[in-house]
Amino acid sequence: RSSARFLLMFLGILFWGSAVALVLGGCFLILMCKNYSYLFQESFFPLPGWLAVVAAFVLLPTGILAISVSTRPTRYHQGALMHLLLVLLCLQMSSAILMQFYSIRMASELKSTMGQAFYQYNGTYSLAPGSMAVDVLQKEFQCCGIQNYTDWLKASAASWHFPAGKARVPRSCCKEKYSDCRGDLYQLEQLFQEGCLRKLQDRLYFGMKFLVCCCAVLSVLELLAGASNGILMRHRPFHDFRFL
Repeated sequence: RSSARFLLMFLGILFWGSAVALVLGGCFLILMCKNYSYLFQESFFPLPGWLAVVAAFVLLPTGILAISVSTRPTRYHQGALMHLLLVLLCLQMSSAILMQFYSIRMASELKSTMGQAFYQYNGTYSLAPGSMAVDVLQKEFQCCGIQNYTDWLKASAASWHFPAGKARVPRSCCKEKYSDCRGDLYQLEQLFQEGCLRKLQDRLYFGMKFLVCCCAVLSVLELLAGASNGILMRHRPFHDFRFL
């Protein structure tokens, strides 16, 4: 019983730390989808992030109950702890399943929406949502084009502001240290040459993998907490159950 109590107290502290990790991972995913909402036509992509945030808030009272049960166990607290652990397991499994499903759909979704945004681009510093999204994406990720900078050569000159026959890319493809960069392709050293699609996918996959790992570790911790709580429940005196 003493080892079960110690483990439950330790797990309660770990639950608080895990809540912070879930909030960070969930907010990262939510903000990514919000900042590049033009590229995410599916409104359900931030859902795994929101589920992680909800799970983090549920972890706070769970940690308090785990510590409380480890010091002064009562039947009511032990039952509440078991219910919260079940709720957390459901939330984490739902979040993990959704992230696996969305990671498959995201590649084709991003490729389609980015292709449309890049094709309809109508000039650097344009107020059009698609053009602004392209410029922000290329500046923040230090990239150019979808697969690489040559994607701009395939775009029709009529689809944006550069004159026909003049090989250029948007100024958002320029490296910051070159203040005189105009996007001319004969000065490739002044331009970002990697594509944006891969970089955006890698960042999103990083956030998803982080949350999946958190969910996996938390599931193990919750099973240990449930087992420790079960041990304490089995060793309670009979008179603690007679009014239930």
